[in-house]
Amino acid sequence: MNHQVSRLGGSFGQPGAMLATTIVCAFGGAALMLAAFASPLAAGGHGPAIQHIAVPSGGIEPQAVVDDKGTIHLVYFRGEARKGDLFDVRSSDGGASFSAAVRVNSQPGSAIAAGVIRGAQIALDGDGRLHVAWNGSGIAKPKGPRNPAQPADSPHNGTPMLYARSNPAGTEFEPQRNLMRKTFALDGGGSVAADAGGRVLVTWHGMDRPGKEADRRVWVARSDDNGATFAEERAVSAPGTGSCGCCGLRTFADSRGTLYGLYRSATQEVHRDIYLLASTDHGKSFRSQKIHDWEINACPMSSMSFTEGDGGVLAAWETKGQVYWAGISETLAVSEPLAPAGPANRRKYPSLATNPKGQTLLAWNEGASWGKAGRLAWQIFDKSGNLVGEPGTGPELPKWSFAAAITLKDGSFRLIY
Repeated sequence: MNHQVSRLGGSFGQPGAMLATTIVCAFGGAALMLAAFASPLAAGGHGPAIQHIAVPSGGIEPQAVVDDKGTIHLVYFRGEARKGDLFDVRSSDGGASFSAAVRVNSQPGSAIAAGVIRGAQIALDGDGRLHVAWNGSGIAKPKGPRNPAQPADSPHNGTPMLYARSNPAGTEFEPQRNLMRKTFALDGGGSVAADAGGRVLVTWHGMDRPGKEADRRVWVARSDDNGATFAEERAVSAPGTGSCGCCGLRTFADSRGTLYGLYRSATQEVHRDIYLLASTDHGKSFRSQKIHDWEINACPMSSMSFTEGDGGVLAAWETKGQVYWAGISETLAVSEPLAPAGPANRRKYPSLATNPKGQTLLAWNEGASWGKAGRLAWQIFDKSGNLVGEPGTGPELPKWSFAAAITLKDGSFRLIY
């Protein structure tokens, strides 16, 4: 399943928003490479120690998940930002060493890192198979449907939403596939979720007819056979909310099989609010709920994050240059959003992890802008949502990158950057 093995204790607050609408969606040879370990650091001198791990081979844009055996699965990007490659490595010793890298994309140069939010997202299914989804580069094949409103010879016309899954042993990946059959105008990044019942959902936002940002929808392609085949994509976001073109989205499956999604709207081109999508019937229908407002006539190129704890699922996002997180209960009630200490300073790209003590680690990029990743930063919260010390700060991050927060089976935190 697409989850961290850690759990969060404590209870969540009152619902933060009203339910907006319900959308029906019917879905027919391990050579070790040493990691660069930093000394254990605590948030502002308080709270749990946090181990820092550099992405192997100078890679960027890490995506990490820990399976039930405690193995770290890490996918990262390497190469030219506009046409590079994705690699998968694993660690069974908490990140002290990693396996030899396995390339995910079957066509060299078919992944993209420029813009930060269009790279890979990953999910583990109940059998330990890794599923990877990413926006294709300008040379990626197979192409998706063409946008009639875009120049036919543009390398970005027909940009595909690509997907690949590992073999059961995790030693190689199947050939990449494009999942866009009738939609086009892929811009911001897509996502993937998998559950223990063999369901895999790949999501993105785009159009099935020419229009504006307010006409964009979130689309889902669903598989009921662990990614062997996918049904044609179906729209799951509420009509009229739109979707912020150059922003990412995130989907997640919890341990009960409930599906979640976060995306940024583009209602009337200026209401770029955060919406929560949720499905309690394995993707047959989705409920849509606005959870955070932001009025801005611009595209903030933001991303989101999920993790799971004993009290429910946690979600994180960015609004007005600040990063926030909130809890989602089993009844889909959303708690009051919490932010790290200190003023908003172009805080972007949040990543969440929790541990058995009920502590939550929120990591982000501090001072980020286009082409400048900014500095690694993080904040610890206790099980009641109270701040633990001041935010911690780390090194300057590589261009187009961010950090991935994870929790190991012993409850310790890792930040992979």
